[in-house]
Amino acid sequence: MKLLLAFSGLLSCVHAWWKPTPDTSYQIQLSGTLDLSYDVNAYDIDMFDTPNATIAELQQRGIKVICYFSAGTYEDWRTDKDRYASDIIGTPLDEWEGESWVDIRSSALREIISDRMKLAQAKGCDGVDPDNVDGAFNDNGFDLTADDQLDFNIFLASTAHDLDLTVGLKNDLDQIKDLVSHFDFAVNEQCVQYDECDVVVPFIDQDKPVFGIEYSGDKTSGCATANSLNFDTLFKTLSLQ
Repeated sequence: MKLLLAFSGLLSCVHAWWKPTPDTSYQIQLSGTLDLSYDVNAYDIDMFDTPNATIAELQQRGIKVICYFSAGTYEDWRTDKDRYASDIIGTPLDEWEGESWVDIRSSALREIISDRMKLAQAKGCDGVDPDNVDGAFNDNGFDLTADDQLDFNIFLASTAHDLDLTVGLKNDLDQIKDLVSHFDFAVNEQCVQYDECDVVVPFIDQDKPVFGIEYSGDKTSGCATANSLNFDTLFKTLSLQ
């Protein structure tokens, strides 16, 4: 009996998050009324704005749910915005009103992010899509280094996995070789447009999907390029509606 109990205890410590493969089809929608009609393997949706019931409805259809939130920026409309002290809020993003880079070295920020991932778990999300994880390579207001970014991104991956959540790497092309083993999929914006898709291929090489997003360009040639690399790529509006 003691041996059986010990073995049961070992089983409870095993993590078994969803591990998608390159044949995974997906839909991403982060704004507007959510269109649930797509026959895909996974939906990437806003964690805060999507009701638990919608997540459950998708999963009842056999669809995995990836919950989006911004890890590397402050957004002044989120329900937890008051947890962001002024000293961790940096340079505003030019194209996104109400959004600013944050100090990814901050322990207070990491507590916020950990709680966001716990919220994703509580809502029933199968995985998370933490955005803006390349602040070190932008005008962030904190003189962040590449090592700071690498450390933060590995923190994101390990925190997600500790909660049995699959986790994607959003862009951060400069660090893919160092991070591909830590993440379960990639979400890439505009690699076709900027002729950068080869940089993301290490995910495919590790049998992990690349979920591509293009905002402009010829759809026929763009899809041909993405398909040749075994990416699952969508042409979307910038608002991801």
